Amino acid sequence: MLTGVSGLLACFAVALVFTGTALSAEVAARQNHPPGSRIDAATLSFAEITDRWNGAFLWKPASASTDVITRFGDEARSVFGPIPDIDCGGADAKIIPLEIDGNIVDLKPNPGVPGNPLQFEHRDTAGNIVKWSTQIARCDKPSLAGNVTYCGMNSRISRKVVGNVEWVALCRKSTPHLEIDPEPYWQTDNPTFARLGIIGYNWLSGEIVFSDGGKNHAHFDWTRPFTPPGGRSYRDVNGRAAAATLYDATFQIQCSACHDNKGPYVITPHISQARIGYPGGVKSEKALAFSLGDYIPRTLRDERLPFRVIGSAYTSIYATDLARAKTIRDPSGNCTECHTLTTQVTGQRIAADAAGRDPVVTNPTWAQVVSVRAERLKLAEIDAHRTDWARQTGQGRIHPWMVPRDGSKVHATSAQIGEDDWRRLSDCLWKAGGEECGYQPLFTACPAPATSTGGDGSQPIDLSFAILPAPARQLGVDRVLRLNWRYINDYGHVPQRDDVRFNIAVKSTAIPPMGKMPLDSDYPSVGEAQGRSIDMTASNVGISGATMVIGNLSYFGHERFTDPTPSTAPRQFRVDLPAMCNRRYLVRILPKRFCFDQSDVRYAQHGQLVFADVACH
Repeated sequence: MLTGVSGLLACFAVALVFTGTALSAEVAARQNHPPGSRIDAATLSFAEITDRWNGAFLWKPASASTDVITRFGDEARSVFGPIPDIDCGGADAKIIPLEIDGNIVDLKPNPGVPGNPLQFEHRDTAGNIVKWSTQIARCDKPSLAGNVTYCGMNSRISRKVVGNVEWVALCRKSTPHLEIDPEPYWQTDNPTFARLGIIGYNWLSGEIVFSDGGKNHAHFDWTRPFTPPGGRSYRDVNGRAAAATLYDATFQIQCSACHDNKGPYVITPHISQARIGYPGGVKSEKALAFSLGDYIPRTLRDERLPFRVIGSAYTSIYATDLARAKTIRDPSGNCTECHTLTTQVTGQRIAADAAGRDPVVTNPTWAQVVSVRAERLKLAEIDAHRTDWARQTGQGRIHPWMVPRDGSKVHATSAQIGEDDWRRLSDCLWKAGGEECGYQPLFTACPAPATSTGGDGSQPIDLSFAILPAPARQLGVDRVLRLNWRYINDYGHVPQRDDVRFNIAVKSTAIPPMGKMPLDSDYPSVGEAQGRSIDMTASNVGISGATMVIGNLSYFGHERFTDPTPSTAPRQFRVDLPAMCNRRYLVRILPKRFCFDQSDVRYAQHGQLVFADVACH
C-alpha cells in the first residue's frame, strides 16, 4: 500500500492546474462525445460520467465473442501473445519416421514389381534397401497414445519458439481401424492427415494451452497453414470465422492427461528423440540416421514448478480431473530424480511401458481393479504392435526404454526395475500409496498480480494525481481528478500479455479540519474494490453506498477489443474521475488477473491507496 505517498500527493492539489482546452478534447475523444456538447447532469450520475470519460479503456480481456473457439483463442493470446499460424507443411516441420527391425521404412512405388505398386521400403542406416514388404503389423516404437494408429508413418511435427513461449503442432496421420495399409494416404508427400493438435507453453510461467482440430472434419491438409484459434487478432474477422469452424469446440481429447509432465512433450521413443530408443545414444549410427536429432530439446522440469492449463472452455470440462491430478515421488528413488511422473498417463501408462512392467495395485479398490485391468489391456495392444527385434531379448534390445540408474542408456545388460520397487511405484501412480509417494497437486494456482508469491511481483509504480478543470459545459462537475500510474504485466515475460486489469474504488467525504491524514480504514475496502455487492450503473462502473467502483481498466490507449502493442517497459495507466469542490476523494487501486480457468479472477492482496483533497481555492 502506498499510504505514505498519499499525503505528499495531496500537497500538489492546488499547484497542479492545467488548461482546460487540451483536457476537453481528450475527454471528448475518450467518451466519443464532441467537445461543447451539453450533458444533462440530472440524467447522468457520477458513475455514468466516469464511464463516459474512461469507457474506451474499460473492458475485460477475451470478452469480444461468446463463440467457444473464438473466445478460447482470445484467452490464449491474452496469456501467450500472438499465436503463429500452424504450419506442418513448412520447411521447419519434421517428419516423424517409422522404424522396423532397426531400419527406416517408407511407402513408395516398388520398381521391381510390375505396375510399380505401393509397398513399404526398408532401408538401413547407409540408405541401402534391405527389403520391400506389403504390410506392416509391428514396429520398433509403437505409439502410446492408444487412440491413434500404433505404427503410423509420415506424421509431422512443427515447433515455433517466441521468447519463452513455444508452440508445438502435431499433424498426425491415423486411421479409424488404427492400422497401416499400402495406400497413398501414408506417403511422405501426401498432405492429408487425420488429427491436428496444438500446444502452447510458456517455459517460465508453466502455463499451457491445448487445442485440437474439429472431429467433424474427415481430414486436414497441411499444404496451407492453419489460422490459429481466435484468428490472428481481434480485428481478423475472416480468420476468426475460419478458425471457429476448424477447431473442436467440445474438446473431446483430454490433452492434459498425457501432456502432464510440466512441459509440452510426451517423452516416448515414438517421436524419435535421439536420446531415447537408440542403444548407442544421440551419436549412434541409428540416431544420426533416423532420429529427429535435437529438434525436440531436452528439458528437465521439476515437479515443484508452476504448471497451469489456460482456456476456460477446456478447464470447465476437465475441472475435476485437473483438480485431482497429482505428481508423485518414486519411493525407491529410481524414476523421479530426472522425470516428473503423475497419477495420469505419464505415470500409469508411460512409466509402465518405459519400465516394461504391468500396472499393479497392492490392495486395490473395485474402481482401481477396473481401471488397472483396462490399462493392462491397452498396454497389451501396444505391446502386440512392437517388433521382437525391439525387445530386450531381441537384437535391438531397446525395450524397456528406461532403466534404473542408466535412464535411456539401454543395452544388453540393462537391469529392469525390481518387482518390489515397481510395486511401490505403481501403488503411488494409481493413488494407492501413502506419504512415501510425496503427492503434490500437479496443476498450480493462478497467481495474483502484484504479489511476491507465484512468480508475479510486478507492482504499480509512479502513482500520482492531478486536479484539472472540468470539461466545458459539463454540469454538476467542478473538477477532474486524474489518477496516473505505470505498470508492466511481465509474468512469463510476454511483451503482449493482456490478462491483468485494474479496479478503482472511490469514496468521497468532506475535507476534515486541518486536512487530517486518512486512516487505512477510511479507504474503500478490498472487498468493495473487488466489486462485492456493487450495483452496476454503467457497463463497467457501479455504486455501493458511498463507494464508486470502476472495473476492468486497461492501460491508456488500449481501446476495447484491440490487441496490445508489445512492451517490456511499464505502461501508462490513467483514469479521470468527476470531482466536486471541498471534497476528499479516497481511492484504492486494485490489480486483478483474469485466470481463464475455473479460478476466474485473482486480485492483489491490498492494492495501492491514494487520496486527494479538492479545495478549489
